[in-house]
Amino acid sequence: MALMNLKFFSESLGMQTEVYVVIPQKSSVGEIGINSKKDADKYKCLYLLHGLSDDHSIWLRRTSIERYAQEYGICVVMPCGARSFYTDLKYGEKYYTYIAKELPRIIREFLNVSEKREDNFIAGLSMGGYGALKIALRECGAFAAAAGLSSVADIEQHAKKRETLFKQIWGEKIEIPPEDRLFDLARMMNERTDKPRIYMAVGTEDFLYDDNQKLRELFNKLNYDFTYKESEGSHSWVFWDKYIQDVLKWMFAVSK
Repeated sequence: MALMNLKFFSESLGMQTEVYVVIPQKSSVGEIGINSKKDADKYKCLYLLHGLSDDHSIWLRRTSIERYAQEYGICVVMPCGARSFYTDLKYGEKYYTYIAKELPRIIREFLNVSEKREDNFIAGLSMGGYGALKIALRECGAFAAAAGLSSVADIEQHAKKRETLFKQIWGEKIEIPPEDRLFDLARMMNERTDKPRIYMAVGTEDFLYDDNQKLRELFNKLNYDFTYKESEGSHSWVFWDKYIQDVLKWMFAVSK
């Protein structure tokens, strides 16, 4: 695998930004201890989103995502979403537009990744879990599947705890539109034939557990290809490192 720190200008953000990318290397003769899959013409691509307190480096620092991705021969793109909840801010940058629309175009421009829906995926944890589910649902036709780990499932309930931050995102009255609320969005996209497969996982000791149960109940009632997992665990990297491996297996074992 190759690791890239790709720096470029984003029109959506109006500034320079960067992403970390891991991508298969066609030939790695002599590399010790690695079992890799490198038979793709164009690579399948996973966009992997971070949580509120972190940045685009965190998946590399807290997990072995590069080694996990190598087993499936996929490209993994890790962008910085700041503290935006992957939204076009009322008072700030357009992070939704950047990650949902501009970044996939830029990655395809620079790297040998597939543009096909069935080859593109998105996942994240906590704030990033919310972002991954929101982006995949709103951009039906762009992503084959989405996974949320310990997701901020009920954004309106979460807004009550972080009023100062959420005023910057959605304005002084914190008026969150339906397309930014996962419960409304899931209902809105339910009849779409190109909606993504959905995966959710949460620890039973996670402070977001109850909200995830409510979203789980909704997906089970609707017409989604939906997978849910839970086990003992809190809002921690011990849980996320374990379950990102399950996410990759779920995404790419099925999509091969």
